[in-house]
Amino acid sequence: MQLQQLRYFLAVAETRHFTRAAEAAHVAQPSLSQQIRALERELGAELFHRTRGRIALTDAGDALLPLARRILADTESARLAVQETVQLRRGRVRLGAPPSLCTSLVPDVLRVFRDRYPGVALAVREGGSRDLVRWLAAGELDLALVITPASGEVAPALDVTELLHEELVLVSALPKRARRTVRVTELRGRPLVMFREGYDVREATLAACRAAGFEPEFAVEGGEMDAVLGFVRAGLGPAVVPGMVAARSGLGVTPFAGPGLGRTIAVAHGHEVPLTRAADALRETLLAHLRDAARDGELPPGTRLLL
Repeated sequence: MQLQQLRYFLAVAETRHFTRAAEAAHVAQPSLSQQIRALERELGAELFHRTRGRIALTDAGDALLPLARRILADTESARLAVQETVQLRRGRVRLGAPPSLCTSLVPDVLRVFRDRYPGVALAVREGGSRDLVRWLAAGELDLALVITPASGEVAPALDVTELLHEELVLVSALPKRARRTVRVTELRGRPLVMFREGYDVREATLAACRAAGFEPEFAVEGGEMDAVLGFVRAGLGPAVVPGMVAARSGLGVTPFAGPGLGRTIAVAHGHEVPLTRAADALRETLLAHLRDAARDGELPPGTRLLL
């Protein structure tokens, strides 16, 4: 049974005339009649009573008519659904990112993407880079922004494109005087507001302090990004945060003296499964946004484009 045969059957059923049905279907009348006979052979029953000057449905034709209409309607719905997805009027993207990027880079990118493709559903999942890599490998995310290891190692199941090198800076509530830089060694004995375990920034801060020969002290620890910034505003202590977060925080910002602290931000996806059109469009939106920001001088100080 072919969809074209059902279309011809429906045309005859609605016009009750083979010639008019052929004209409506834009096909030669002998071809239409041949396809109707083939459909009847396939079903094992006549679908029309054919008498001179009159065409009527048989009982088999009556039974097939609503089913044929439903099948053809579902086929059209399927065609439209696929076209809308291909043309990005529909679809879904599952994006993962560290909390620090969800409060800085991600909102701007998603706003641009949403304006351009309002029919595409967006789902964002926060987590540390290790969790994000695991979720990508398991097929639970389409794309993720991750912090690459200092060694430059790349998970073998992922395609990774480095985007930015971002400085980590010290933020405080009310700086008495603007300082050009601060050294990591000056954090010795100075209680910090510290992120919970699993944050890449926490690991980078601990590693820098230990490389300088001391264990940092904590005024309070265990917070998420918004909580850490709130604790700093409340005067509980300074915190080491990413430069893009610091630029929006309204807090006093002091960079670290060279070689400083920094991290590399990359976009990753599984290379065994091709990106959907929606996910690929989000990736291209991200890259274009960063290039435009770098061109227009809108990246925070110490943030360098790697594309």
